[in-house]
Amino acid sequence: MEPLKGIKVVDLTTYLAAPTTARIMGEWGADLIKIEAPKGDPARGQGSVFNMPFSDEENLPFDVANMDKRFITINLKTEHGREVAYKLLEEADVFITNTRTKSLVKLGMDYDTLKEKFPKLIFAQVLGYGEKGPAKDRPGFDATCYMARGGVLGTTVDKGGSPMNPPNGYGDFQVSICLLSGICGALFNRERTGKGDKITVSLQHAASFMLSVAMISAQYGNEYPKSRKEVPNPFNNCYRTKDNKWVVMCCPEYDRDYDKIMNLLDVKHMVGNKKYNNCAKINSDKLNHEVVDILDEAISKINRDDLLKILEDNELPCEAANEPLDVYKDEQVWANNILTKVDYPSGKRMVPTNPILFGSMSEPIIKTCKPQGAHTEQIMKELGYSSSEVEEYINEGAVAGLKLLKK
Repeated sequence: MEPLKGIKVVDLTTYLAAPTTARIMGEWGADLIKIEAPKGDPARGQGSVFNMPFSDEENLPFDVANMDKRFITINLKTEHGREVAYKLLEEADVFITNTRTKSLVKLGMDYDTLKEKFPKLIFAQVLGYGEKGPAKDRPGFDATCYMARGGVLGTTVDKGGSPMNPPNGYGDFQVSICLLSGICGALFNRERTGKGDKITVSLQHAASFMLSVAMISAQYGNEYPKSRKEVPNPFNNCYRTKDNKWVVMCCPEYDRDYDKIMNLLDVKHMVGNKKYNNCAKINSDKLNHEVVDILDEAISKINRDDLLKILEDNELPCEAANEPLDVYKDEQVWANNILTKVDYPSGKRMVPTNPILFGSMSEPIIKTCKPQGAHTEQIMKELGYSSSEVEEYINEGAVAGLKLLKK
């Protein structure tokens, strides 16, 4: 059973974080209607930024956040445009947006306005920096609010190196799940109270929460960023193999596993070596980097697959630091439907599924997106507008019909 069957969502979103929240709700059975301004969601034309082709027939950079939606184009700056939007919201359970609050006020789509008109509506908003403070009205993106100001880049960099270069939307997709959890909580509470609510998630806040261990430990002198040469336990670290691939070991019981690992890596002079075989001692004597250097040298002589087999056969946790092409070939991925294949003109393309699974629900069917305004006429007729009224509103610019991407 689809857990959100019967829930109606109106989506006034752009780019990745907020629209992905709606996409997941659609996979769970919700009816999704996305409002686009006459210029459209800029994400429709972002394929080149993501280094992918894009067209009205195949636009995976846009689809990944907008599947299963119907699309209506509304000019909210017009009286009739707002009228159509309000008719949509009369029937809606949830309104999702990432438009900045000051712009929502101008459009008559802010929380205070909508709360008065639709007291049962759940208003959900992604913000860059939160509702308060000097940065509250600043534009924000994943790279600036989440990765940079939220602390991710500065904390996770290998000390002395350059920050990681994350893929587009790395923080956005995490924020989408955060907003989704708030919406589900609000829907449950509305069943008890009959009242809607306001949910906000900021990119900056979400990033700092995801870094909770660093955020709580830094105040006790735990310094970030860290160097992989100085990790407290050299068996909890990343290493480069002979074939120039990275692996991540996670063997927290250093003292117990010390001789076993040194034997398996054929570092015989380290076996039983009292200078290095106690984790507390190597930390107090600041010998961590010496152990890491020795492990670096040993592991650099072993190919990744061989190393993984050696450690797995001895129940020592270690995994390849997979790249996307590695993930495509992982049998665990396909056994658990982590990726699914979607038909496009160029062939089947792989798309990550959302990670939240219900025992009562079969695997969702993912539908690719239609062009901008593809459903304007259909949706307006569902709202009670006649064909002549739809034509009138289109002619005056309050709404717009099908608009194809420029080639």
